[in-house]
Amino acid sequence: MPEGHTLHRLADEITDVFGGALVASGSPQGRFAESAARIDGARLIDADAWGKQLFVRFEGDRFVHVHLGLYGTFDIRRDVAEVPLPVGQVRWRLVRTDGASGTASYGDLRGPTACALVTDTERQAVVARIGPDPLRADADPDRAWARISRSSVAIGALVMDQSVLAGVGNVYRAEVLFRHRIHPLRPGRSLRVSQWRSIWDDLVVLMREGVRTGRIDTVRPEHTPEAMGRSPRVDDHGGEVYVYRRAGMACHVCGAGVRTEVLNARNSFWCPRCQPVFRSRAAR
Repeated sequence: MPEGHTLHRLADEITDVFGGALVASGSPQGRFAESAARIDGARLIDADAWGKQLFVRFEGDRFVHVHLGLYGTFDIRRDVAEVPLPVGQVRWRLVRTDGASGTASYGDLRGPTACALVTDTERQAVVARIGPDPLRADADPDRAWARISRSSVAIGALVMDQSVLAGVGNVYRAEVLFRHRIHPLRPGRSLRVSQWRSIWDDLVVLMREGVRTGRIDTVRPEHTPEAMGRSPRVDDHGGEVYVYRRAGMACHVCGAGVRTEVLNARNSFWCPRCQPVFRSRAAR
């Protein structure tokens, strides 16, 4: 499933390509046909992301709410001589025509979990159900802390709970906990507020870099392939990481074997030496 930085990049791209223009809107697949017809020929204002939720805003305070889910894609093609016939199950197609140049730009949405035309009130209701997004300037990390500080649930599960914290997926979860030496099974309420704020501040930096580059890089300068004299990571997710998808490999920091375990139906990764199991003072 795409992580939050991917949705923010997509929102920026949609705004850049279609923002301010009158667009053609259709549903080649047919599942979004009625709603697509209602905004056909309307002006697209901009697009915005809240965690993994995307909202494409049209004039008249109308929004298309998109959640890509596990398999969804939204492919944007700029400045083509001719818009091709749809390929595959295209739920929603957007087209902008540039009369001056004779070219067009289009976007094809395929396989989303959600694609719905909603009012501003309905959009606000969706936003109200999700936690603060580290990529948004209006985010309040104390909202997430209020949930985490009272919960006995593992922090590795809490940071991926979109109602607690929006936009963080499996990669950022594994990497930010490693960077702060916190075991993923440690209870949320055992964290200190200073630890949480450090995690939040780190996510802000890491995820903003993800928006800028389009990939997830989490290793510090001293642990890059160039600094360590090691081969670059080869993975379809791209980016240099500490523990994500590195089960059984040597930790870049201490050399211990990285471990993995299923946590809330997703594989969690950690280093047993750098992220020791938490034991409360009461237990000791």
